[in-house]
Order: sequence, then C-alpha cells, then structure tokens
Amino acid sequence: MLEYYREVGAYFDEDAAEFDARYWANPVLQRMRQVFREEVKRRPFRTALEVGCGTGLDLAHFARIYPERSFVGVDVSERMVALANQRIGAAELDNARAEVASSDDAPGRFGPRAFDLCYVFFGALNTIEDLDRTADRLYEATAPGGSLVLTFVNRWYVADIAFGLLRGRGRRAFRRLADCWGGYSPDRELPSRCVSPARVRRAFGRGGELVRRRGFSIAYPAWYRAHWLRRLGRVGPLLWTLDAGLNRTPAWSLGEYALYVFRKTAT
Repeated sequence: MLEYYREVGAYFDEDAAEFDARYWANPVLQRMRQVFREEVKRRPFRTALEVGCGTGLDLAHFARIYPERSFVGVDVSERMVALANQRIGAAELDNARAEVASSDDAPGRFGPRAFDLCYVFFGALNTIEDLDRTADRLYEATAPGGSLVLTFVNRWYVADIAFGLLRGRGRRAFRRLADCWGGYSPDRELPSRCVSPARVRRAFGRGGELVRRRGFSIAYPAWYRAHWLRRLGRVGPLLWTLDAGLNRTPAWSLGEYALYVFRKTAT
C-alpha cells in the first residue's frame, strides 16, 4: 500500500473506537446513510465491493438482508477493518468480509470484473491520492454493465461559505477550495480534497454513464451541525423537503455532500 494511504489509515485508526457512537448520535448521518443504502438496493448485483467500509455497518447490513449475495469491504485503516470483521463474525455472516486495502488495490487483489457493484459511502474517495487513477481501478474491478454508487464531500458548499463569511472567518470559509482540504477536524490534518461535480464527471465519465445524482445539505444542516435540528424544530423536516426540490435545479450541486451513480459502459 502506498505511504499516502498508510497516513490516511493511521488517521482513521485513531477514530475507530468512537466511530459508531458518533454515528448513532447523529440523525443527519443516519438519514443520509438510509438514502445511500436505498440507492444500492435499486441496483441489480450479486457481488459488491465497498470502498471505505469503516466498522462494517453497511457490509453487515447488506450481507444480512441479501444472504445469497457476496460482499467485500476494503479500508486503509487496520483498526476499522478489525472492527468490521468482528461485527461480521458476531452476526455469523459468511457472505461478507473486510480487508486492509485501498480502492486502487481492488483489481489486483480481487481480479478484473470481480464485482457487479461498487459503493462508497461518506467520502472515502475524498482521501484517495489520484481520482483519475482510482476511477480506472474501480471500473477495472467492475463487470460491464455494473454500477458504481459514489458519494463525495462537495467542493462547492455555498451555505457553508456564506456562513463562514458572515462569522468573519474568510479563510476557513474557502478551505474546501484548497488543493488540500484537511478534513473536518480543526486540530488534525487529513490528506484529502473536496471534489466538484465537474471533477467527478471527468474522472468517472470516461468509463461509465452518469445515471443519477443527488445533493445533500443544500439548505438542510450538514452532519456536523446536526445540533441545529433541535433549534429548528419543525423547520428541519421542511428543509429536507426543500433540498429534494432543489435537486431538480442547478442548485443540487451546492450542498455539503453529493451522490452519483454511474453505469459501466466500457468493456
């Protein structure tokens, strides 16, 4: 594994122990994950690869509801992979496993065209070294006609830029536009970058057709501002509905997160 991915893995090793607890305490992450999962369930597949499987929440979920299908997860964090396999073992799921590997390792580790579906939840592709290379590797590991369900931390999060400027934090407001974003933590630097819709299409459009896209937290609070929902009260659900409407406009691309579904067209 490249040194770059060892650095990313070490970062997430430190997060592994508290990862699940933070997720279960965050209603925005839970709501987004459900949408991501439903997108996977719409796709026909028998074999699936999860990139950035973390503690195995989704591996175990899908393996449980699709016992006749097989699932492999990869993550660059050894501690995350250990927790994922612990979860899979505790649930006695023999159709899923997790391995320490990067997205770039997939075709060499599992063989070309090994998967009907590849999915990436919560921005694992924001921490890869070269997006074009990773797109090629994921397509290489995907069978013709297979699907890639991908999510990214978005580069153009307009609400956050405006909020930062209103608070007089101009430098932080435009942090996502830098070549190296650094991640969400103000104290720990994560090798990462935010990705625009145009950049995603350039990387993945070469080997596949974009069949669906959706933006998240355009008006609705981002996951790291989930505490705002308590103050917003009944307005919160209305903002989620507003986001659904904005997804039918060019504003879909201006939220904190974005989801893309590509169908592999190359042989």
